[in-house]
Amino acid sequence: MNSLVLLFGGIAVFLVAYIAYGGFLAKKWGLSDAPTPAHTKRDDIDYVPADAKVILGHHFSSIAGAGPITGPILASVFGWFPVYLWVLIGSVFIGGVHDFGSLVASLRTEGKGIGEIIKENISPRAKSIFNWYAWLTITLVVAAFTDICAATFAYDAAKPELITGAQAGTASMLFILLAVAFGFMVYRKNAPLALASIAGVVLLALCIWFGYTFPILKFSKLTWQIILMVYITLASILPVWLLLQPRDYLCSFLLYAMMIGAFVGILIRHPTIEQPAFTGFVVKNQTMFPFLFVTVACGAISGFHSLISSGTTSKQINRERPDAQVIGYGSMLIEGLLAVIAIIAVGYVAKASGSPAQIFANGVAWFMSSFGVPESLGKVFVILAYSAFALTSLDTATRIGRYLMQEIAAGKGTTATAGKRGKNPFTNIYVATAGTIAVSIAFLVYGYQKIWPIFGSANQLLAALALLAVTAWVVKHGKKSWETIVPLFFMFAVTLTALFFIIRNNLIAEKPNYILSVMGCVLTFLAILQIVEGVRVLVLKKGEKK
Repeated sequence: MNSLVLLFGGIAVFLVAYIAYGGFLAKKWGLSDAPTPAHTKRDDIDYVPADAKVILGHHFSSIAGAGPITGPILASVFGWFPVYLWVLIGSVFIGGVHDFGSLVASLRTEGKGIGEIIKENISPRAKSIFNWYAWLTITLVVAAFTDICAATFAYDAAKPELITGAQAGTASMLFILLAVAFGFMVYRKNAPLALASIAGVVLLALCIWFGYTFPILKFSKLTWQIILMVYITLASILPVWLLLQPRDYLCSFLLYAMMIGAFVGILIRHPTIEQPAFTGFVVKNQTMFPFLFVTVACGAISGFHSLISSGTTSKQINRERPDAQVIGYGSMLIEGLLAVIAIIAVGYVAKASGSPAQIFANGVAWFMSSFGVPESLGKVFVILAYSAFALTSLDTATRIGRYLMQEIAAGKGTTATAGKRGKNPFTNIYVATAGTIAVSIAFLVYGYQKIWPIFGSANQLLAALALLAVTAWVVKHGKKSWETIVPLFFMFAVTLTALFFIIRNNLIAEKPNYILSVMGCVLTFLAILQIVEGVRVLVLKKGEKK
């Protein structure tokens, strides 16, 4: 199969979907010109209206992480065709609906999170279950991405010839300083966004050059973990316009450049996909259903996206129409396109070994060498972009963890914000941040890898619960919601089946893992509780009204 067929086929599907299906959802959900929470609740810390282009960059960088690269490459053991098909269908009809719906529902709920949407449309008990579950999941994500980023940036003095990590780490730290300067110039000195963006991109390129040429930050993994903990603390508590938003926006140009470079390279090279289209329904003792749909994750749908849509993004949307569709639905389709590029990369280097990041970097670097970029430089550039994905997800996840902890601490009262302090100390911005990071550190010390195998199922359960919240919101407003109900049933089927296999496999293994089995049972129990709550409210109460 020629890679151009996959590339242009994906682009065509996503363009049509954005115009047709995205437009349909925008009309049905009634996007309007009403003031958004960024204006009505503006506090210049969390609630800050911003240009759609800035929020698109922030949102896309945050939701992507390493998922749309790692997931499709790992799932390709089943062959490239089922992964490609799921990326297209999932992005358009499930992931896009999930992200867009979470964003719109949050905009209509004063920019509050999924937990508050569940509270208002299902029950307070369902909200408590969701928020605790989401917060624990987020702390695990923070632990994992801190470790991944630290490992990416780490320098081993015993292997001085390996400086890719030091190069990426040096450039990434310079990005942070650049982001603070960018935010200050745009929001406090009123610099024109277009001019500031041009200057920012030029300086971004200079940061990459400096990091590549002078990799001065040669720190160990532990040192980087400490540095990253300090960074995410600042990213959680500083005004969103000063660090988090401008850093993610500027880094999005790095990610766009990587995608454009890969796109042009594929046009020139137009490699043939060497990997088999289909290898079987059962591969390495894993069945295609449900593990394909759990593994691809961000490339098609991810529960983490709903926390971002209803966490940081909804608090910064300047206009509901058309910004919500561009950001909520459009970002998922861009991520789907990145997943397609990852499929082509692994399909070309089918017999290559190494981590998904290395496989992706090798493939894309070869594509870009077609227009004069040295492969060695291309690999460093792609690894840097990959680490930028992970770092943007890390800082956003920490801030969302803080929001969730504040919502949990607020209890039945009004959700705490950065500018308010409730009776519970964890409604405070600093205490909530400290609590979130403390638990993440505990996961790091304990060894998050011991429980990471269950993360895929936990993440997709988040997606199913978010779809339940959006469905409840739509139905409560007197509308049918087949566009969320069908994905809802499918994601619960995927999640519960995956949890069943995790529980069973870890119980019957030669060396049983009782911790994962117990966690699987707990997640299954929580899922069933939420389903019962949803049915009770959406079906039984609806019947009572009749």
